[in-house]
This record gives sequence, structure tokens and C-alpha cells, in this order.
Amino acid sequence: MRRVGAAVVIAMASLAVALTPASNSPKAQGAGCPDVEVIFARGTGEPPGVGRVGSALVSSLKQKTRKNIGAYAVNYPASKNFLAARDGANDASAHIQHMTTACPRTKLVLGGYSQGAAVIDIVTTAPIAGLGFDEPLPAEAANHVAAVTLFGNPSARAGGLMTALSPRFGDKILDLCNQGDPICSDGNQWKAHLSYVPGFTNQAASFIAARL
Repeated sequence: MRRVGAAVVIAMASLAVALTPASNSPKAQGAGCPDVEVIFARGTGEPPGVGRVGSALVSSLKQKTRKNIGAYAVNYPASKNFLAARDGANDASAHIQHMTTACPRTKLVLGGYSQGAAVIDIVTTAPIAGLGFDEPLPAEAANHVAAVTLFGNPSARAGGLMTALSPRFGDKILDLCNQGDPICSDGNQWKAHLSYVPGFTNQAASFIAARL
């Protein structure tokens, strides 16, 4: 009797395996999924949303591609408490992972301005949890990201451009620093930090469009 029971268990297990779709089968695209989604983190002091730079980037990208483009505003304080950038990194990473499941054929674009660029830096360079970043991206998620565009990135002063620091995303990254911008260079022209629209956002949109 035990042998019969064991045989039934084995048979049922074999049937379950046979009926389970292969892991490499195409995933279904959810209703309402855009062709492209820009996931953008605004700069310090900007009101909730994608911010001025993010809005200009999305607008320019729509004009250059004529695709159905959505936008997601990373949820974080964007305050002078810069440690809260990790909150934005957790939110951005969680949303990216959600999109890879809900909208697997949507091409994702990551972006950030000023402190928001630092948020995206964390997402693209931290492969494991730590220091308050609890949502590291699985390696497979990088395949869903078409491009990463950063503006006035403070990390450029701290340790170099993300193209060098992020092996998973390196050739997908455009890290832009306006000449004289004190946030991302040794410059002292605050106006330069406020002047990424429209020149740099148009440049970034062209970079993204070529990778969609």
C-alpha cells in the first residue's frame, strides 16, 4: 500500500511538472502597460512628482519616439535629510521589480536629478541589501532597463561617474554634469545646476530613444 501511495505521489508530481509552463515562456503584458516607462527621482526641495527635469525629459522623449510613454515619480522626501535618499532607492527598486512582473514587455528608463540622481545611483550600484537599502534589484531586472539618465549627480564628486561604477548598467547610463555645476563638479556656478532644461534633457532623450 505504501508503494502505491508513493507511486501516486510521484505520478502527481510528474504531472505538475508537465503542466507547469517553462520559465522562459513569454510573460503576458498587463492591460494598460505603456511601451516605455520613465522612473524618475526629483531633486532636493522639489514638490512631489518627477520634477522640472523629469517632466522635460518625458516631454522630449514623447516627441522623439511617438511611443506610449508613462512616468513614475519616485516616492521619497527629497529633503535636506540626504540619508532619506535610501527611501527613494527602496521605492524605485520595488517599483522596477513590480513592473518587470506586471508589464514585462515595457521598457524601463531610470532617471534622477541632483539628489534624485543619487537615489538612482543606489539602485544601480548596490547588489545587496545594506545601510537602509532593503530592495536590491535582482540581476534579471537589469534586462528590462533600456537606459539610465542622470543630471547633476553628486556622486560624480564623491567617487566617479556611474558608467564606471555600475557594471550591470554601465553602457546604458548617461551621466550628465553641466560645466560649472557645484553639485557634480568643482565649479561654483549654482545657476549651472539649475540649467539642465532643455539642452541636457533633449540630449538624454536622444540617448534613450536610440536604445528603445
